[in-house]
Amino acid sequence: MPQIEVSGVWKLFGQQPQPALEALRNGADPEEVQKRYGCRAAVKAVDLAIEAGEIFVVMGLSGSGKSTLLRMLNGLIRPSAGEVVIEGQRLSDLPAVGMRQLRRHTMAMVFQSFALLPGRSALENAAFGLEVAGVPRAQRLERARAALERVGLGRDLGKRPEELSGGMQQRVGLARALALDPPVLLMDEAFSALDPLIRREMQDLLLDLQQDQRRTVVFISHDLDEAVRLGDRIALMQEGAVLQCGSSMDLLCHPANERVRHFFRDVDASAVLSVDAIAEPAPLMVQRNDLERWRHQPPGGAAGVAYVLDEHQRFCGLMPAGGTLLPASEVEQLAAGTTLKQAMEPVALASHPLPVVDAEGRLLGVLSSRQLLKAMVMA
Repeated sequence: MPQIEVSGVWKLFGQQPQPALEALRNGADPEEVQKRYGCRAAVKAVDLAIEAGEIFVVMGLSGSGKSTLLRMLNGLIRPSAGEVVIEGQRLSDLPAVGMRQLRRHTMAMVFQSFALLPGRSALENAAFGLEVAGVPRAQRLERARAALERVGLGRDLGKRPEELSGGMQQRVGLARALALDPPVLLMDEAFSALDPLIRREMQDLLLDLQQDQRRTVVFISHDLDEAVRLGDRIALMQEGAVLQCGSSMDLLCHPANERVRHFFRDVDASAVLSVDAIAEPAPLMVQRNDLERWRHQPPGGAAGVAYVLDEHQRFCGLMPAGGTLLPASEVEQLAAGTTLKQAMEPVALASHPLPVVDAEGRLLGVLSSRQLLKAMVMA
């Protein structure tokens, strides 16, 4: 079951939301609806399923409805129609006390504006969410200290916000959320106010934290490069609707429509496409138990180089015709998920197509410099 489910969610702002909603559902023109009912649809019929442990990026330009959608996930804004379900709980069924408990124990939010209290130290700011949740002082300060150390501010506990750079302030904001140890982290344009270098550092930090302890992250962004870099999946929004949801490779290689294609037109394909998506079958494969026979009677092809596999199709090594086996431990390999950009140098330096293997070491195919260039030209 997905950790977060959004089913048929609409949000209208204005004077007469219900008749406006019915009109929109029946295909009325949004401009005419706004004139007649004084209502604007910020989110339109959104369906999403967000799995536990993934970084899910909601991307779109200003006014696309992404921040409104995020605020419906933690109940700050109630949908005009549809349901939001968090860990099996329908938010519409929760009383006020239940919503407070959900925000305190299930999810935490990181804002673009840092939202630090100016009169408090970094440590006290990081502990603030725990203070609101009623955690005893000694316990909350210890958890806040540990969170600040995780984000690289273990030596800046006593500094006040005005003594910290923008990047350091955002680290405090992130530590405040991490101190709550929530299974769900909501991040609303969290890095967009930072300069490019610090923004990249914060992205690296988020990815490192995710490696250390996987949690569900819903990340709002208007920056396509950021979405591609961070997102396990991306929901692309425009005018309140989700145009397409999938991996960055799905959206780049299989856009649902011309609007999605237009969004991704300037993406560096080499940073998105993975080697397993373009790998070719190995030109010559030999089972390990046939190695001796092949050594004495090699068939033609592959410039006399065979890719040796065991009975489970795991890559064992390379075997030149008339030569000796070069074991897999001594052969450059490309793991599934490696981007074309990461593969450029090893592919260019190799004298043979490089094996592409999955997490169990099974051979998925090979990648030559010719195939790599072809994929980048066609992307």
